[in-house]
Amino acid sequence: MIRMKLNKKGKWLVTLLFLIVPILFIFNSLETQPTKKVPMPTKLNDLVEAKSKQLVNEAARKGIRVVITDDFRSAKDQNALYAQGRSSDGNVVTNARGGESYHNYGLAIDFALAAPGGEQLIWDMDYDGNGNSKSDWKEVVEIAKNLGFEWGGDWAKFKDYPHLQMSFGLTINDLQNGVRPSKNGVPTNLAMKDKIVKFFKEISNI
Repeated sequence: MIRMKLNKKGKWLVTLLFLIVPILFIFNSLETQPTKKVPMPTKLNDLVEAKSKQLVNEAARKGIRVVITDDFRSAKDQNALYAQGRSSDGNVVTNARGGESYHNYGLAIDFALAAPGGEQLIWDMDYDGNGNSKSDWKEVVEIAKNLGFEWGGDWAKFKDYPHLQMSFGLTINDLQNGVRPSKNGVPTNLAMKDKIVKFFKEISNI
């Protein structure tokens, strides 16, 4: 039998490892275990709302008029939208049922463009209303990404060009299991786990 001799640092790290692993396991369980007591949101997330207003204002400074066409959407409304093009008239516009969209958790918005002073919405991604030889749509997407939004046009499947969302690192499964972003946009239990991991990495280099 081979015995390994550990110095004081090694013994201390091993002891710390036995303490850290159970803690990480607990926090991982918090992320995946269903939390039935957490209610579904009923409005747009405060941070997403603030960023969407900032998006409109920053686009306006470039001479681009952005209109937010949709934001929070209830699970009931999501199911009605899912039925479109399937069991009801219209074209298919989503593959997400109720509870499967970031809209249902107040973490997504949809946008369109509009001509200055006009009421008609513009969905043309090549439209250059401010005359700078750039696509207004792509300029808005660039602003949105700088503000922390993810764009549906980057999706590999079923691209959703008007769609912008802030997932805060959460999957739909996380949200369905009751995990919610904190006021600063970071899930409390995920943030704590990251701090523990960071701490362990730092002390391992001591």
